[in-house]
Amino acid sequence: MNSNYDLHGQPSEITLEQLFAVIWRGKWFIMACVIFCSAVAVWYALKLPNVYKAEAVLAPVTEESGLKIPGQLGGLAALAGVNLGSSGSKNTALAIEVLKSRGFLMRFIEKHDLYVPVIAAKGWDRASNTLVIDEELYDSAKATWVRKPKPFQNIKPSALEVHKELRKKFTVNQEKASGMVKISLEHYSAVLATEWLMQIVKDLNDDIRIRNVTEAESSIAFLQQQLKTTDIADVRTMLYSLIEEQTKTLMLANVRDEYVLKVVDPAVVPEEKSGPMRALTVVLAAFLGAILAILIVFLALRRR
Repeated sequence: MNSNYDLHGQPSEITLEQLFAVIWRGKWFIMACVIFCSAVAVWYALKLPNVYKAEAVLAPVTEESGLKIPGQLGGLAALAGVNLGSSGSKNTALAIEVLKSRGFLMRFIEKHDLYVPVIAAKGWDRASNTLVIDEELYDSAKATWVRKPKPFQNIKPSALEVHKELRKKFTVNQEKASGMVKISLEHYSAVLATEWLMQIVKDLNDDIRIRNVTEAESSIAFLQQQLKTTDIADVRTMLYSLIEEQTKTLMLANVRDEYVLKVVDPAVVPEEKSGPMRALTVVLAAFLGAILAILIVFLALRRR
């Protein structure tokens, strides 16, 4: 009876000694598989373009220098749309959510025309600082899209499609302890990754500024309308105080460029790539090749 089976004809457990014996008998086949898989992995890894990551650290802009709205005006302030409490923290939370939102990034894509750099780029020539374009997707000479779209897609990518690709490369994290916001962006071009990241910060501050200015102007219009409908001195005093606060909001929005998030550590053009991890790719391929070869050798010997 085969030693690999027990008295009842069932497969017996394999000992380490038997396993090593199997590996030794198929050592040349295993080595050949490892070399082949490693060679394929090296070829594949060398074809992958470098990816660079730009990073920046932002700090929330506090509102401590501004005047607070008195507590007794809370009811009327809420009715007029005036923010009460820690407006700085509210603006920061809003800014982070806007930064992660689909709408903001799609507007950013449209504004800066990122369709070709995000979808059609397949590499970057650092010496000439030019993107390597996949001509099967985009004809650079004719400046037209030539890709074969998937079902329900157009030849030219939509802003939503570009957003999906950009969002994979863009990360936003806020440290709970310090409140600092860390953002990063990966791309084939180290220069474009840096420029886009800093432009995102600028556009974000502009976006929140416009939101707050619009709200302040609407609040002022409402409060001025209320002034016309009352002759009570105390109420008019409170209305003027609320208008004053909203006027200060407008003033801060017009004089402060870094309105809600200020740059503490600006993004710089990275000199070293962040990926791909070519050595790790080769090691994993060699390991998987060895495992696969051992299984093949073991199964072949079991069938004899």
